[in-house]
Amino acid sequence: QVQLVESGGGLVQAGGSLRLSCAASLRIFSSYPMGWFRQPPGKEREFVAAINWSGTKTYYADSVKGRFTISRDNAKNTTYLHMNSLNPEDTAIYYCSTIIDSTWDTWGQGTQVTVSS
Repeated sequence: QVQLVESGGGLVQAGGSLRLSCAASLRIFSSYPMGWFRQPPGKEREFVAAINWSGTKTYYADSVKGRFTISRDNAKNTTYLHMNSLNPEDTAIYYCSTIIDSTWDTWGQGTQVTVSS
């Protein structure tokens, strides 16, 4: 059974930075794309960033381009989300996800990020 475990969330002031981590219990981690999504309070879950299996291609939501960076370390079975210049609109539960069968079908439990103004 695949497990994704996020960590690194917390409370940060506007303008600050955080790094989220997602550890995956995938047998061949390097075979799978990884993604980050978030769910702001009272809103639907939304796409944040994704990275292909090798780390050579990355994709970002317009709202985070230039501020967030997704990366992965296949030797550690871990994906990261580096978040800079945070603002209160980035407050959300952040989830990592992967594609096992089709679309984004496997999720972690989420980690809370709160940005104070």
